[in-house]
Amino acid sequence: MEQTKELVETITKGIQEKKGTGIVVADLSGIDGTICHYFVICQGNSPSQVEAITESVGDFARKELDERPAHVVGLENAQWVAMDYTDVLVHVFLPDVREYYDLEHLWDDAKLTYIPDLD
Repeated sequence: MEQTKELVETITKGIQEKKGTGIVVADLSGIDGTICHYFVICQGNSPSQVEAITESVGDFARKELDERPAHVVGLENAQWVAMDYTDVLVHVFLPDVREYYDLEHLWDDAKLTYIPDLD
């Protein structure tokens, strides 16, 4: 589990590197029947920023931890990109798409950690 937490921290750094905002980490590890242990949710202001954040997360995870996502979906439109690191799912949204799906509140019993935006 320590390795998974390290991956979450590395993913967060990758998001911050490209000025991703509204980072929320949802800890699902204590909930039965979930598809992973953590969701990392953030947003970019344009499809190109969503793409850049996705690329940065992949670069940070690969270089720092030799981790690669099993799947990446959504890059065609770059409105909602999901990166599957098995125990961690990363969701990079455009603001209106994020608001519509409201993943933070999908799992009511998850512990949410809000990461402050960098200036």
